[in-house]
Amino acid sequence: MAFDFKKEYKEFYLPKGTPSIVNVSKMNYIAVRGSGNPNDEDGEYKQAIGLLYGIAFTIKMSKKGDHQIDGYFDYVVPPLEGFWWQEGVVGVDYAHKDSFQWISVIRLPDFVTKEDFDWAVGEATVKKKQDFSKVEFLTYDEGLCVQCMHVGAYDDEPATVEAMHRFMEEQGYVLDITDQRMHHEIYLSDARKVVPEKLRTVIRHPIKLKGS
Repeated sequence: MAFDFKKEYKEFYLPKGTPSIVNVSKMNYIAVRGSGNPNDEDGEYKQAIGLLYGIAFTIKMSKKGDHQIDGYFDYVVPPLEGFWWQEGVVGVDYAHKDSFQWISVIRLPDFVTKEDFDWAVGEATVKKKQDFSKVEFLTYDEGLCVQCMHVGAYDDEPATVEAMHRFMEEQGYVLDITDQRMHHEIYLSDARKVVPEKLRTVIRHPIKLKGS
């Protein structure tokens, strides 16, 4: 049975539909940075997703080739995630998607080193005859956060975010969004196949204790 990060780390990927506090450990990611409206048909975001999955599956399928990764075990490719921000905005302004800045990511298993990652970029570049120079190895230490499962359209997220912020304040925390700590979303549904009202998205915001 392939290792499934969603099932093994439910506290990170399958929170309840009510807000909760979580301490997220340091993780490594395949990452692509960009800007603009994610809904643009030929925009940077759609291209970034293609690049991410190109590397993700090159690493997953390395078991069948000459590059044997030390400590490799079979696994399900983790879900697509994204860190989002806009200049001069705390959080996200859903009415102005063209001003989005983002880092689109897919988690890497811990056994994947920077050297293995670099091999995968080179391998994918040759085999897929595609430019993967935008892809980077990103280590992100998220730390203390408030999170919640949002069920519904992306444009309806503000109501869930508002509930998260109310909860964190009741628990003695304040929002801690900075240049290094951003609005984070984990996409558990394929928006191409699931109707908007049934989309499942983990929303996560960085927090700190009030007065700290």
